[in-house]
Amino acid sequence: MAFAWEGLSSEELLDLRLCDLGVKLEGTWLEDMTAKVCGELRARDLRVTPHFWLADEWFSPDGVPGVALPFYLAHKRLMRLEREQMFEVEGRSKSECVRIIRHEVGHAIDHAFGLHRRKRYQQLFGKASETYPDYYRPNPASRRYVQHLDGWYAQSHPSEDFAETFAVWLNPRSRWRRQYRGWPALKKLEYVDELMEDLSGVKPKVRDRSRPYSLPKLRHTLRTHYERKRDHYTAGYSEAYDRDLLKIFSDDEADRHRPTAASFLRRRRRDIRELVAKWTGEYEFTLDQVLKQMIGRCRELKLRLRETEEDPIVDFAIMLAVHTIHSLHRGTEWHPL
Repeated sequence: MAFAWEGLSSEELLDLRLCDLGVKLEGTWLEDMTAKVCGELRARDLRVTPHFWLADEWFSPDGVPGVALPFYLAHKRLMRLEREQMFEVEGRSKSECVRIIRHEVGHAIDHAFGLHRRKRYQQLFGKASETYPDYYRPNPASRRYVQHLDGWYAQSHPSEDFAETFAVWLNPRSRWRRQYRGWPALKKLEYVDELMEDLSGVKPKVRDRSRPYSLPKLRHTLRTHYERKRDHYTAGYSEAYDRDLLKIFSDDEADRHRPTAASFLRRRRRDIRELVAKWTGEYEFTLDQVLKQMIGRCRELKLRLRETEEDPIVDFAIMLAVHTIHSLHRGTEWHPL
């Protein structure tokens, strides 16, 4: 389906309201992704059939056994805008999209059966009633949690811990018994395995089909949407990087015509990750967490490339390696939720 806004510039597109985009989940590649995960549920004889809709972000509302998917994934032009505004597109690939859907379906299963009220759930994961933090500081070395989504997301909140554990369990290719052998997290996986076996063939208690914050109801503009989103994610960018960033990039008014440091790092992101991973032996997704923070800080400081022909990628890669090792071993890295 063609849309009138497809040919608009990004500046023009930002002035459109989300409700006026007109994109739908039906007929897009997202239908195949949701069908795949629903097929995995049926294969386990889980009688929950989550409903899906487009909204502003990924989420599963409290008390609703359904999942909202971000609108930008429904159209390539909107994915390009998302990348321009946020430097990444969460869920852009089929594999990443399915991983996130499995996670969100974990929440939907919880909502459908009220699992968070069970005593054993609370003993293993904690209470879902705990207040969500704005930021969390994970321990990358911890074996008390599964590792599914980036950023050690299971460590952010008890509800996310359950959803991550469920996602690992649901994946038909997961070898979780072998992968997590000897980890305290294995007890959580075994509990989910037993719990889902008990729920096999059982109809859910909650069947609410509402669609909170669905795209047609969102009357603010894309510009406002991204301003709010950037404010949330940039609030936690660390000032600890400033001194080293200013050695590599420039905040001089004379360099205002030069490319921005943020756009340079976004373009070279994969090269930088691969280079530092080769040097340090760290996982690329681990490096990417610190790299995202640095890109955000470059944007906040409005840094630009210096007037030189030298490629700053090596100097920056060294900086990334040092800060990544420091953050992992000192536990200083905070992640926005």
